[in-house]
Amino acid sequence: MTVTATSVDQPDQLQPRPAPGVRGGRLLRLVPAAASALCGVLLYVSFPPRTLWWLALPAFAGFGWVLRGRSRKAAFGLGYLFGLGFLLPLLVWTGVEVGPGPWLALVAIEAVFVALVGVGVAAVSRLPAWPVWAAALWTAGEAVRARVPFHGFPWGKIAFGQADGVFLPLAAVGGTPVLGFAVVLCGFGLYEAGRLAVEWRRTRVVRRVAATAALLSVAVPVVGAVAARGLVSDTAENGTATVALIQGNVPRSGLEFNAQRRAVLDYHARETHKLADDVRAGKVAKPDYVLWPENSSDIDPFAYPDAAVVIEQAAKDIGVPVSVGGVVEKDGKLLNEQILWDPVKGPTQTYDKRQIQPFGEYLPLRSLVGAINKNWTGMVRQDFSRGVQPGVFDIDGAKVGLATCYEAAFDWAVRDTVTHGAEMISVPSNNATFDRSEMTYQQLAMSRIRAVEHSRTVTVPVTSGVSAVIMPDGRITQRTGMFVPAYLVQKVPLRTSTTPATELGILPELALVLVAAGGIGWAIGSGLRARRAGDA
Repeated sequence: MTVTATSVDQPDQLQPRPAPGVRGGRLLRLVPAAASALCGVLLYVSFPPRTLWWLALPAFAGFGWVLRGRSRKAAFGLGYLFGLGFLLPLLVWTGVEVGPGPWLALVAIEAVFVALVGVGVAAVSRLPAWPVWAAALWTAGEAVRARVPFHGFPWGKIAFGQADGVFLPLAAVGGTPVLGFAVVLCGFGLYEAGRLAVEWRRTRVVRRVAATAALLSVAVPVVGAVAARGLVSDTAENGTATVALIQGNVPRSGLEFNAQRRAVLDYHARETHKLADDVRAGKVAKPDYVLWPENSSDIDPFAYPDAAVVIEQAAKDIGVPVSVGGVVEKDGKLLNEQILWDPVKGPTQTYDKRQIQPFGEYLPLRSLVGAINKNWTGMVRQDFSRGVQPGVFDIDGAKVGLATCYEAAFDWAVRDTVTHGAEMISVPSNNATFDRSEMTYQQLAMSRIRAVEHSRTVTVPVTSGVSAVIMPDGRITQRTGMFVPAYLVQKVPLRTSTTPATELGILPELALVLVAAGGIGWAIGSGLRARRAGDA
């Protein structure tokens, strides 16, 4: 018998290298994961401050490609990667002043909703006309995200990236759910049309029903958006009002923007006095009322007489009512309040913010958060209380609806000002906490969507920028820079008619949620029937 020895100096002979085909197979398995994350990033790039709204379409086309026919486990992972690619850069502003911990935690939670939608999309991807079911599932996911946890976080709704897009008029048809559904449907439809075209080139077989459904998924949203343009108008229906927005600026950005006592208030009063001087000089028209931002009075004017005097002097100088934002304490409750300050009567009407911000204006799970980081509990020493009534100021017959800052992201918080008579809407905000991040532009885009959704002028007075005047058709006609004192004066239309979106309220969203549930039910039923057939 012959024995052949192997030298220990030749390790490659002991452990053969993987064949090139094996290595290539491993790399190929990473392609869907990388593609899913990159499609999420592409969706982020479609959002403001960029005007690349159309990138949402290839983002969802790619998402449809990676999810089609996947198992539940794979779809969850791919959906989670898509969510991370989208939300990590979109929400980076949440960690500007408090560090990466809250930002990463928020994204990790929100991406779970996207992952669950991914599981649903994979489940319905074998159904006829699957883009319809899949787009409805995305809308259902947004509906859930807007409500839980902690009263919801609708930031990142697809509709909010479409302020410059061709689909914008659909906001007047059914609000953000219909607008977002149309964009997602078109994206999935593009992928399905492409997939069927490739299949035809390979087999020369035309599946007419599937091809028709794919083409309609692309065509119907576009045609619907064109048809909906008739709902968009900036015609005055109840006269006009000349409105002034004051952006006083702040001493410093970040969490300590108001650390210098009364500085923010003094800045806004100073800019109002400058406006009054320019009115007397004939440089600008005299406004009918003046709108200050959220937190424009950094101390409670009801508790500190010197603050009340500053506001009163500014109102008397301009000679018209001024809406002032302040943090006030009433009956032991802390409130984020808008105060209408008349130059003769003083404070006459108030609105208390109803949709308060978790971890900013109140702290859920306070004991748990404190155990993780005591500094976080120190930043929110006392929770704000919620207002209970819609905000509509009656200013000499003009009715101004109020949705304070974060509330602009919530459908109901804007809609019910219109159903309670608002002829224009104001979104007083304070973005000084988030420095020069994209948050300001994302929020401004929300206000543009709301203008079209309810066919109302929307004004956005902000402490440090960007303040803007938005027409009912979504156009920005005036805007300021960031971290500069400025005022804007403009005659704007007052409107009383309502759009289908205003009239229908939650119904379009509910209908799409039911469509999504129907798609999931159909997919489950088809799977069970196939399994029984296999067993037989």
